[in-house]
Amino acid sequence: MSTQAQQTTSGKTGLAFEIGLLLLLSLIWGSSFTLIKIAIPTIPPLTMVAARVTIAAILLVLVAHAQGHALPHRGSVWAAFFVQGLLQSALPFTLISWGEAHIASGLAGVLNATPPMFVLAIAMMTGRGRQAINGRKTIGVGLGLAGVAVTIGADALLGIGTAAPLAQAAVLSASLCYALAPIWGQRFSGLPAIVTAAGAMSCAAVLMLPAAAALEQPWTLPPASAAATTAVIMLAVVCTAFAMVIYFRLIHTLGPLGTTSGSYLRAGFAVVLGTAWLGERFTWSSLAGMVLILAGVVAVTMPLPARNRTHPA
Repeated sequence: MSTQAQQTTSGKTGLAFEIGLLLLLSLIWGSSFTLIKIAIPTIPPLTMVAARVTIAAILLVLVAHAQGHALPHRGSVWAAFFVQGLLQSALPFTLISWGEAHIASGLAGVLNATPPMFVLAIAMMTGRGRQAINGRKTIGVGLGLAGVAVTIGADALLGIGTAAPLAQAAVLSASLCYALAPIWGQRFSGLPAIVTAAGAMSCAAVLMLPAAAALEQPWTLPPASAAATTAVIMLAVVCTAFAMVIYFRLIHTLGPLGTTSGSYLRAGFAVVLGTAWLGERFTWSSLAGMVLILAGVVAVTMPLPARNRTHPA
């Protein structure tokens, strides 16, 4: 076999491995919605998130130390870490956990597949990245918004007097956080990814521990079920710490666009797992809304064919 053929084969093998990691990451993050649903009946949202981010922060700091990285000492960097930790973990984790107390995990997973559309909407409003906007992506945003309207609108009419519409809005707000987090996170490009993850997660823990202590007083709560405790440990170790390591690797290998494409894969896994493990059922209007949302996310995230791309003069 020639050297060029070997390089081609090696490149294909490497790409297949990275795509396999993307599928694994999508499965891990899709399963987080199921795990939250298991934990939420006996562990309230703030306590769950505090435990999740604290365990993950400890693991990430240990990994960073094992790799020979020291955390920054400058106060300005830690101030930026606090914003990152709020947008990336503390606030969205809390919103999703509270939301899943009132809506199905699969529905939460699909609603939380919308960050790419928020990113594009932000680009449209601010002019940042406007060169990447095209007709198909604009249509994708429209489809996604229509899907959200169908899902929330129908359920809101059926659920007047319940918390379901607010829960759906909370999960969508978490998606907005996930859209803003990478925009803010661009300022950490000079730091190793594991250091950014460890610093941001540590700040999330600092934010969540006092919030849980003041508002939920976890030491006064009845003991959590074994299933809920196991679910929180899985959320912390697998869905947060381990997933972050994979995520930041994929950012370097597949790039932001390729990694973002996992959002609709994650939604699919969330629906399948919620149906298989929790016996969740959805109305036809919810299913129609999910289809529109996923179609919109695909339209927004799929790259243009090479012949259709416009190149700068």
